Amino acid sequence: MVHLLIAAAAALATTCIFGSVSALNPITIKGSKFFDSATGDQFFIKGVAYQPRSHTTGFSDPLSKPDDCKRDASLMKSLGLNTIRVYQVDPSLNHDECMATFESVGIYLILDLTVPKYSIVRNNPEYDINIWNQVRDTIDTFKGYRNILGFFAGNEVTNDKSTTMASAYVKALLRDIKTHISSTSPRRIPVGYANNDDPDVRLQIQAYFNCGKEEERADFYGINLYEWCGTDVDYQTSGYADRTKEVATYSVPVFLSEFGCNTVLPRTFTEVQAIFGPNMTSTWSGGIVYEWSEEDNRYGLVNINSDNTAKPLADYDYLQKTLASVHPKGVRMDAFKEERSISTCPANTDMWEPNAHLPPTPSAGACECMMSSLNCVASDQAVATTENLGTLLNTICGMASCDDITSNGKTGVYGKYSFCAPAQKLSYMYNFYHVNMGKKQPTSCSFNGMAKLTTASKSSDKECMAIKDPLLGPKTGSNSAGWAITYNLVLVGLTALTASMLNF
Repeated sequence: MVHLLIAAAAALATTCIFGSVSALNPITIKGSKFFDSATGDQFFIKGVAYQPRSHTTGFSDPLSKPDDCKRDASLMKSLGLNTIRVYQVDPSLNHDECMATFESVGIYLILDLTVPKYSIVRNNPEYDINIWNQVRDTIDTFKGYRNILGFFAGNEVTNDKSTTMASAYVKALLRDIKTHISSTSPRRIPVGYANNDDPDVRLQIQAYFNCGKEEERADFYGINLYEWCGTDVDYQTSGYADRTKEVATYSVPVFLSEFGCNTVLPRTFTEVQAIFGPNMTSTWSGGIVYEWSEEDNRYGLVNINSDNTAKPLADYDYLQKTLASVHPKGVRMDAFKEERSISTCPANTDMWEPNAHLPPTPSAGACECMMSSLNCVASDQAVATTENLGTLLNTICGMASCDDITSNGKTGVYGKYSFCAPAQKLSYMYNFYHVNMGKKQPTSCSFNGMAKLTTASKSSDKECMAIKDPLLGPKTGSNSAGWAITYNLVLVGLTALTASMLNF
């Protein structure tokens, strides 16, 4: 409640700064297109990737810095943008002011849900409770904002024929994200996937995230496309025409989740005429330019100076001119009747390995229950050396079977505790060795100080696997009623706040 009132106050304050702007209408999906849920107009994404790097250490959450957001929102409005894509945030921080600032200038957010520390690693994929907790916290932080357009469950996780197994884990995560949103949010926020442009597997990935059960399919699909380089190519010769043919019958919205090749500088963005012109608007829903700030990779539209001001670069000027010249013609939602079939799942081959059986939803309760049944666990020393947990697991797995804690997206076989945190897996394996091979001798629970004896509160872990993640509750009437009550209270709070400001 307090959080929502703060957000409302931030929105009101921002409106005073940028001028009177109506609240944005949520974007909805009908078939293969985005629409404004209130006006019924088709929505085309005119976006930019927004992840200014920190000049200090660690990643920087761009949506937690109100002054930076106000600085950039004004420039984005002048550029003609309506969407930003942000790749990582810290859900523990406050984002109310930034989200209100962007809403005030007509800008929506598409947010990637994973962060490097908690993400599915393409070469050694796992989907555990640490990843799920991070993702769920981020959803819960952002699902209440009106200008959240959608979430990405993954970005280029499978990027070539050697990493296709990882897609099974991303699809499981996407399934759980959709289930969590449907269980806890008063509106359906769409969830998608962003793919790279690898010629060996791009068609398989495209089909994979559009096939199978509805709860496992992406609601929209992004393609990071860098084929149009310079002014010597056009719609046909760049490869854009071929990519358009490949998604011409796709059943959900498709857009360029990144574009803007920089092998020729400055970028004049001649591809924008095609993206928002008749060749592509019947198939694509716009695109997102990479990227906002100038970094070492030289893709920036603006340069962030040492005094924290922003200076538009040549790329900004070229993009501004070309965006001003395009006026994509869409269809009305009530007139759009086309229905397209979902894709056929790609066959398993040497170049496409994901099994149809997806990893299970991580259950913190099951892992905690298992831990309470152990007599030998990882020591504080082992847990403190997080970077060494993989080495310790590899060592114990060379001494005993680790089937219960490992998973295989190719065979579709997942150990009963394959989703537990690394420290919990290590404890399980130390206990397994201690009980089955060490004959419960105290010396068998040592491992050079990496393990320690403890007293179990449960006699076994037999009932633990029955504990499932609740996904924060089922859909009930009380949930919707709660949101309605909260919304009315916010309106009351806004009325009082407005009156006090006017009196002041």
